[in-house]
Amino acid sequence: MMMERPTCWILKICLFLWVSGLGSLEGQSFNPWANKEGREEMILIHEGQEAKAIKHYEDRLASDSDRQEALFGLTVAHARLGHADNSISFLDRALESGLPFERFLAGPRDLLQPLYTFDAFQKRKARWIPVLLHGPMVGGLTDRSARFWVRTSQSSRVEVLLRADGERFPKRPLITPEVWTKPSTDHTAVMEIHGLKPGQKYHYQVRMDGAIVSDGHAFMTFPRMHRPSDFTVAFGGGAAYTPEFERVFTTIKSRQPIAFIQLGDNIYVDQPEKPSIQRYGYYRRQSSAPYRSLVSNVNVASIWDDHDFGDDDCWYGGDPNQPRFKREVWKVFRENWNNHAYGLGQENPGCYHDFYIGDVHFILLDGRYYRTDPTNASGRSMLGQTQLDWLLKTLEHSKGTFKILASPVPFAKGVKPGSRDPWDGYPEERSRIFAHIQDHHIEGVLLMAADRHRSDLWKIEAEGGYPLYEFMSSRLTNIHVHPVMKGSLFGYNAKRSFGLLEFETTLKDPRATYRIVTIDDEEVYRHSVHLSELSF
Repeated sequence: MMMERPTCWILKICLFLWVSGLGSLEGQSFNPWANKEGREEMILIHEGQEAKAIKHYEDRLASDSDRQEALFGLTVAHARLGHADNSISFLDRALESGLPFERFLAGPRDLLQPLYTFDAFQKRKARWIPVLLHGPMVGGLTDRSARFWVRTSQSSRVEVLLRADGERFPKRPLITPEVWTKPSTDHTAVMEIHGLKPGQKYHYQVRMDGAIVSDGHAFMTFPRMHRPSDFTVAFGGGAAYTPEFERVFTTIKSRQPIAFIQLGDNIYVDQPEKPSIQRYGYYRRQSSAPYRSLVSNVNVASIWDDHDFGDDDCWYGGDPNQPRFKREVWKVFRENWNNHAYGLGQENPGCYHDFYIGDVHFILLDGRYYRTDPTNASGRSMLGQTQLDWLLKTLEHSKGTFKILASPVPFAKGVKPGSRDPWDGYPEERSRIFAHIQDHHIEGVLLMAADRHRSDLWKIEAEGGYPLYEFMSSRLTNIHVHPVMKGSLFGYNAKRSFGLLEFETTLKDPRATYRIVTIDDEEVYRHSVHLSELSF
């Protein structure tokens, strides 16, 4: 047998360290899979360590001179050091590489403030044709209403004009009420319109300060509520910002889902006490052309997980006001999404909410805001009492043919052996939810989850009841991967992937079909479940 040369082993060790996130630069630890595009460098800038950030960015440029996020960061770092010529030079290189000028207007504005004082920047801004910085994003859809989210560069009057498919824009189109964007909400606004028709395709334009600034978008209203229908939703988590894999959102759009559900680890912030870094994470994704194209045409609903809400495997206790950063993280989250609801409002904040698509009921959980210490078996809770009561009541009164219970972390046992971060860390609360389903004979429940960097199907057997199938997918863009577990019916981690759930409730025996689809649009697995399998 031929022995491998020493250099091969060296390369393998380096690759292992890179993937494991154990490498370091100048003593600063970095995690490449979660920080492919300079999150840690932006944190250094935030903390006044611009020189270190510059060195790390330059190291990135050494292997790719057009790396846009490095060019952006160097613009910011040099501006904060007062190096006007260097800052503008990197700004121009970033623009030449294709980075939209809007990135420098979006921010984080507090970190970019020195750049705005340069005459050279103001001259470039004067040539900029005003457009939306981010959005539009379709969300909060029902069978008869729609909501549209945008972000502008300054306080502006914004409205949306709609027409039904097959019509030209009439002299009197459907128009949402006009809304002002304001600094207090990071120049974002949500416009809502009612009186639409179920299952109807609508085209729309965005008008800002009297001028059309965004056009060519279309969406489909949901099927008539509580009526049998056929449709598909896409879902997934694990979406660290990695430019070369942003194309997954183009693949998702090509499958024409009526909705896209993001189940957490959507941007990877891990900085609950730094709103600027949180916003930086959102701005990168919202400036991504593939993502922007998807969300302007497909309803998006989102919940968070640890890397969006706090840090890895976090729990901060059940008090809605402590630690104090909880409220601020919730505010930033609401500024960047377009959900049907965000918990139960100011008294009971969070990202949990529910909605119907036709006769399918989607119930999305918040597994972080109220989570307590999983090592304390006395009264430990992932959801908190208010959310748990809401969940049990919502399940009990659901009119859905299928009820989709979506969690940021998996319910199935053994998905992350030895860890208390999934529902394995909260077995009493999990058992109470499952018992409630059995005790009240709630039929048609299916589980959806993310967190593990792969796509899985699990089957949870229940004594005296029907089995619960859990559809899992959480490697939309991540480089880092988790191994497939033996306990799953199927697992896939070879490429980035997402989940599709196709519902056919018009059938005599309604059916839900789970598909695992790769970034390259390859269907690697499918499994169908009939309502008759989810009955007592």
